[in-house]
Amino acid sequence: MSNRLARWRGGRLLHPRGISFTGDVELSGPLADGLAGGSGRYPGTVRLSRGTPTPEGWPDLLGLAVRLHLAGGPFDLLLSSTGRPPLLRHLPVPRRDFAGPYGSLLAYRFDGRRTYLLACADGPLGSSLDEVADLAARAGARLNLLAAGVRGPWRTFGHVVFGTRLPAETDAALAFDPAGRHGSELRPRGLLQWLRVNSYASSQRARGAAEDQTRLS
Repeated sequence: MSNRLARWRGGRLLHPRGISFTGDVELSGPLADGLAGGSGRYPGTVRLSRGTPTPEGWPDLLGLAVRLHLAGGPFDLLLSSTGRPPLLRHLPVPRRDFAGPYGSLLAYRFDGRRTYLLACADGPLGSSLDEVADLAARAGARLNLLAAGVRGPWRTFGHVVFGTRLPAETDAALAFDPAGRHGSELRPRGLLQWLRVNSYASSQRARGAAEDQTRLS
């Protein structure tokens, strides 16, 4: 079914409309070890998207993808608009402003504990993709990366700085891995994660996204 829907729509089944940028990702603390193998600054790719074909400016399930380009292969973080309080950390929340917050929805199992990830901008990013592109080009844009347990407070462990907007054909070719990176300790678990992995794989096969497109040269 997902293959047929993706072919009918002529592209992504999930988060079809979006824009991508080069990025600079700075990480610190224990989570940096799980994500990238250590604290430091890493090149990245950032994509913001609308989850459904709603008109620009309407509330939608907004999406954020952050790819870390690492020597051992890319690590993808896929987040959706969500809430910050403990009871809303795993629930999608429609929003208008692309500033977030964006949450992992599913908990990552890290160091024997369930960990949720969150990203949010320092200020408004606009309610349309064109507004996001304009703001990023004029004034730059930055996202803060945070982590929390099931009930604990959010703690900052990194930042993402937007770079140059990527061409539309590059954005269309990106194929993210919802598993993060094979072999990493920091990976989401459970039945819902299994369903998400298979949905992404079906969508990517239907639009002809090859595995080697998970890495930008």
